Amino acid sequence: MASSGGLSRRRVGAAPSSSSYNDEDDNTPRVANGHSANGSRSNTPPSAQHAGSAFEGGSKIAFDPRDLQQDAGEEARVGGKMPRLTIMEEVLLLGIKDKQGYLSFWNDNISYALRGCILIELAMRRRIALVKDPNRRRIPVTERIVEVIDDRQTGETILDEALKMIKSQQDIEKLSINAWIDLMSGETWNVMKIGFQLKQVRERLAKGLVDKGVLRTEKRNFLLFDMATHPVADARTKESVVNRVVTLLTSTTSAVPPAALDKEGVQCRVLRAVCLVCAAYTASVLDNAFGRLGYEEREAAFQRCDEILGEFVCWPYGSAGMSTNGPMTPATAAGRRRQATRLASGGGLEVSGREVVLGLVQEVRKETVGGDEDVGFELIAGVLEVLSKLDSLL
Repeated sequence: MASSGGLSRRRVGAAPSSSSYNDEDDNTPRVANGHSANGSRSNTPPSAQHAGSAFEGGSKIAFDPRDLQQDAGEEARVGGKMPRLTIMEEVLLLGIKDKQGYLSFWNDNISYALRGCILIELAMRRRIALVKDPNRRRIPVTERIVEVIDDRQTGETILDEALKMIKSQQDIEKLSINAWIDLMSGETWNVMKIGFQLKQVRERLAKGLVDKGVLRTEKRNFLLFDMATHPVADARTKESVVNRVVTLLTSTTSAVPPAALDKEGVQCRVLRAVCLVCAAYTASVLDNAFGRLGYEEREAAFQRCDEILGEFVCWPYGSAGMSTNGPMTPATAAGRRRQATRLASGGGLEVSGREVVLGLVQEVRKETVGGDEDVGFELIAGVLEVLSKLDSLL
């Protein structure tokens, strides 16, 4: 370590050399390739250049190998790498108008649905789960208690804020799925818990998408005031999300189409696809994705989404058709009424549609850890059940 004029400079592991190099005796300024400013060749060994140097022979980007080890360990622990966009960001992206850059002013569901997506994302990343109490099956899934099982940060600001909030509260009182979604949405009369509300979630998610290069920021005048809008900057990313949703909801095979899933190696690919369509359905943003479909195709896609939601709001997944306990969800009831109508009219499409949904259930079950004892996936079922009742809550 050499010091000059109050500044210290550290050298990066130089290889042994027969020529002696004294950093303290050399005051000549240097530029790329080891040449001095006056054009003479310096004695600086090439390996002594900073690892983050953009000069010739140096690395373009500096990195810490420990970060790569942590990423590899995280992927091994959760069963894959994290996707580029979270479920909340994809739902928001589906709802944003491409050119105008804002959501429909009449959409009252998306704010509540996004809070549910936060819990879903944290559960998929194995940060939160339900308390593994054998007596929990005596109460509805939505009223089962949530706990933090890993308080390490995720790197996503909103997720980390919610995780910290749940962690701090559980030392005092552990709350249910329904309670946490209500609190994060500000739906509480308890002034002592009003601080749990997550504010400006849509705007913060939009700014996160701007940072990722998917959206851009513009200022738009609405007669009496100016508002920041976020039009789509990367049309391919949004098109990819739309294609995955449409492919999943129009598939005619029991096998899950690869085009309906995220990239190979992403953690919980099938369950992420299911949660995306269910969350988008309850957030009332699927209309934008179905713009390319005809009327009958749109109705069939909504029907398929209704059926998927009906199978994944219960635990274990896919037990809605055989379950006789507990109240029937609105999504399941509507799906069964449509099924009875089609069967009565002699329609043959319902059988293939049912097989598609059961194929999804089978693939998601393969992603569970511990089968029916996977309390993380059980939490997701509770969130989806809360969101399935959204229209009756608002």
